[in-house]
Amino acid sequence: MYLKGLGNTLLLTFLALLIGVALGIVISLIRVSWDKNHTEMHGPIKPVLGFLNALARVYLTVIRGTPAVVQLMIMYFIVFASSRNKVMVASLSFGINSGAYVAEIIRGGIMSIDEGQMEAGRSLGFGYVSTMRYIILPQAFKAVLPTLANEFIVLLKETAVAGYVGLTDVTYAGNIIGGNCYDYLFPLLMSALIYLVLVMFFTFLVGKLERRLRSSER
Repeated sequence: MYLKGLGNTLLLTFLALLIGVALGIVISLIRVSWDKNHTEMHGPIKPVLGFLNALARVYLTVIRGTPAVVQLMIMYFIVFASSRNKVMVASLSFGINSGAYVAEIIRGGIMSIDEGQMEAGRSLGFGYVSTMRYIILPQAFKAVLPTLANEFIVLLKETAVAGYVGLTDVTYAGNIIGGNCYDYLFPLLMSALIYLVLVMFFTFLVGKLERRLRSSER
């Protein structure tokens, strides 16, 4: 059960991270584009982008203002009540939750890039989209990559509530074993130890990544 739970935990975290990063990029680009350009916009693009920005703000407010476990239960018992693919539903739920935090991380990275970079791209003949794609986003990702890696570690621990919908993860495995043995101490300590080892391992990788990024800047 622990091996199955470990596999589900890692798969769930990985899928949720992919969804969160993809969603976070889209949301952050909408918000940054509106914040930087809405005063200069004309034509039909302005109300469309304004509407998308309003939706993004509502999404960020709701997702960051409600517990992840409540979002998971709403997704499983209400939105996807007819589905029994627990990994898919949980991945989508945690991915949507993570996307709100990733969006703010990436938005902060983009906003930290000097305005001169955008002007340099425009002077070279790039449009706004091309400048963001080839000049701004690569620099922003490099700046926020360690923070995104830490978001992965936080997401790994947040998936411990997946057992609320009956998904066998590390925590749920320890809980079931404890119930069968009428002794929760050692099964739950084992679950905690597994999470601790995973977090220490990924923290080590994040540390190596940060050192490599620092050395590449010299």
